[in-house]
Amino acid sequence: MLIVTGTAASAICHLSCGPDLPDSAGMRIAPLDDEASLLAVTPAERPASTDEVVEAEGARLFLDSAAAAYLHDKVLDVRLDDHGTVSFLINAPTR
Repeated sequence: MLIVTGTAASAICHLSCGPDLPDSAGMRIAPLDDEASLLAVTPAERPASTDEVVEAEGARLFLDSAAAAYLHDKVLDVRLDDHGTVSFLINAPTR
């Protein structure tokens, strides 16, 4: 299962939780192209019927089936640049 760090959960909540968004909102991770060589993280009001839903510290992630398979044993984290721009990072867990 995908591990979501506390920092990543906070960023996801900030990007997808708010008074103008439904309670079902979250961030969706899916392949950016047909080759699934890149993943895109985009806001979504609700998961697609085939998405795997991951909840962590109030944040909701919707994983497309290809993304879920790739992220099964990974850690999702974030990095903020000097301007506060969020970049999501995918790492292998440390053991």
